[in-house]
Amino acid sequence: MKLILLFLIISLIISITSGCVSERGEPDTYNNETENLSYEGKTLTPIAQQRNNAIRGTQYIDREDYRLQVNGLVEKPLNLTYEEITALPQVSKVVELNCVEGWSFTAKWTGVRVADLFGESGAMKNATTVIFYSADGYSTSLDRDYLLENDIILAYRLNDITLPPDRGFPLQLVAEDKYGYKWAKWIVRIELRDSPYRGYWEERGYNNTADVGGPELEREK
Repeated sequence: MKLILLFLIISLIISITSGCVSERGEPDTYNNETENLSYEGKTLTPIAQQRNNAIRGTQYIDREDYRLQVNGLVEKPLNLTYEEITALPQVSKVVELNCVEGWSFTAKWTGVRVADLFGESGAMKNATTVIFYSADGYSTSLDRDYLLENDIILAYRLNDITLPPDRGFPLQLVAEDKYGYKWAKWIVRIELRDSPYRGYWEERGYNNTADVGGPELEREK
């Protein structure tokens, strides 16, 4: 009986301190922020149940030292602090992330429109490709028209909490209807150019278009 009681106590301690969501789907708390598990009638996947990939593990970026550069074919290169980014008009969306490995999850993403950054920097008309560079050396690109037509955002909140380090703090690209390798995390620089660009996984054979439901590899075209 004592052993059973001890096991139950240890299990309770682990469940409290592990940071995982309970089997009942109750919201978790991260740094005193409570995760939201529903938005506009849609059920959200708890962060603890969301799968996640990275090429070099979690990157830890200091909020005070962080700067987001926006350069290339722009009239006014930007070097924005985290506070300057979060002061821009805020947008929230429920978007599903689909990975080429076959898994997916649905979450609420809150952040800034890429279009607003283009406006702040004076993006030139001849810029057709936008490259996103990450702190871990990762990179990927998307067409400028896609970003504008789909009102794509850079998220700094996930399910109403500040992006945890393993989820891409300070910024993750929310590349709607694109496979997960286009969802760059830990973004530190955005470059606009007038020529195509192949990022980390695209150089390794993945389709540069990355449409969900479309071919995953270039050789499948």
